[in-house]
Amino acid sequence: MLMPVVSGLIVSIDAFFIGLSLGLQKKCRFLHLVIINIVLLGLCIFGYLIAGRIYELIEFDVDLIVGFAFISLGLWCILHYFISEKIKHYKGNAGEEKTSLKTIALVGLVMSVEAMMITMGITFVFLPNSTFIIPFVVAFAHFSYSALSFFLSRTKYVKRVPVVISHIISGIALIIYGLMAIFVELGV
Repeated sequence: MLMPVVSGLIVSIDAFFIGLSLGLQKKCRFLHLVIINIVLLGLCIFGYLIAGRIYELIEFDVDLIVGFAFISLGLWCILHYFISEKIKHYKGNAGEEKTSLKTIALVGLVMSVEAMMITMGITFVFLPNSTFIIPFVVAFAHFSYSALSFFLSRTKYVKRVPVVISHIISGIALIIYGLMAIFVELGV
């Protein structure tokens, strides 16, 4: 039981950078983060409940699917930032902090789906000994890390950090987790 809990805490560290990214946006409030994490908990529980059923239907090892999905999410986080900045540049508002609620909701949805995939991945790895504590640990870790970094981002020291740094680190964390899943499958 200790390994699923440790895994949930470790692989949720990217939530720190997502919280940092949201905290650096002036329009984002802590209430938005709470709502995102409530949805995240629901998706984690859903992911845990369907993981066993999905695992039985898949005839090959799911580590490859989990790996490529996380690599895709990480690349999306990085590319989305640069594409949205390029669009702002062409519209003449480059460098402005005009984050819409739609963007915050989209980041929250990506974070929630990513947490659900983490829950499913941990459940797959530890089947048949996985426990119902996995989705709660993943959700708690996501909320804790993102809330901590959200409040840190409001301090005068962290406000100097460019927003691009948090997007890149968050994306890289997802890519590394995806690569770890693939390397486990390949036996590297």
